[in-house]
Amino acid sequence: MLWTEFAIESVIRVLGFSTIGFVVLIFLFLLKEGIPIFYEVPLDNLLGTRWYPTFGLFGTMPLILGSALVTLLAVVMALPLGVATAVFVREVAPGWAREILKPTIETLAGIPSVVLGFFGMTLIAPLVHQVLGAPTGLTVFTGALILAYMALPTIISVAEDALDAVPKGYRDAALAMGATQWQTIWRVVVPAARSGIAVAVMLGMGRAIGETMTVMMVTGNAARIPLSLDSIFKPARTMTATIAAEMGEVAQGSVHYHALFGIGIILFVLTFLINLVAASAIFKKQRRGGLR
Repeated sequence: MLWTEFAIESVIRVLGFSTIGFVVLIFLFLLKEGIPIFYEVPLDNLLGTRWYPTFGLFGTMPLILGSALVTLLAVVMALPLGVATAVFVREVAPGWAREILKPTIETLAGIPSVVLGFFGMTLIAPLVHQVLGAPTGLTVFTGALILAYMALPTIISVAEDALDAVPKGYRDAALAMGATQWQTIWRVVVPAARSGIAVAVMLGMGRAIGETMTVMMVTGNAARIPLSLDSIFKPARTMTATIAAEMGEVAQGSVHYHALFGIGIILFVLTFLINLVAASAIFKKQRRGGLR
């Protein structure tokens, strides 16, 4: 019996460390293929504003700013709706409705991104072009709408768990002092769960910034600096879309090839930092809960 338990624990331990090992190996591979770009291309070129690899221009700023703008706009759209939905599911909806809504919301995360991209191209983009008067329907705004929808299941699920973790005594104390149900929710429960809601936002952001097919299909793929006030209604290009669109046609070992892996390094580091901040917030929340 002892040997059986030892074998099972060893297998679980090996599987756990192997997951970390795979991530490390992926990062090392990215470094191996991407580091040469920093020796082959001057830094002012890499930090330039023009991405034209055919002419030797590898400016990554349009790609970084495009990814940042689409992601932040998507989070701004998804945050209020996600938190409001989580509050409704946890605090307002009756038990039978909660049992239906939770699995339904989680099912939305399983819709393939290419299907959402096709939906955005055929339905959302024409509406943006006609209703909002944008020069084209394939814009930052269109991509942010689809990404906001994709981030909603993550934000709702994590925020709902954070609200559920608020002790019942907080609600009872507020109601005993004469607060209404909505006052209890917005002035007691939601502030008590703000760290968990922040984690939900970070995870939703990580989900959005790593998306590829959707943004490649609906943002227009124009490598331009999106700094003007009307940039959200113009095309842009993200880092993920650039890698997906160009990696299949680039010559292995070329400067362009190394540049795409350099973008992959930037994307990997950004995603890792976002998830690290979210994991740190979860750890601090659990530690404070344990100290109570």
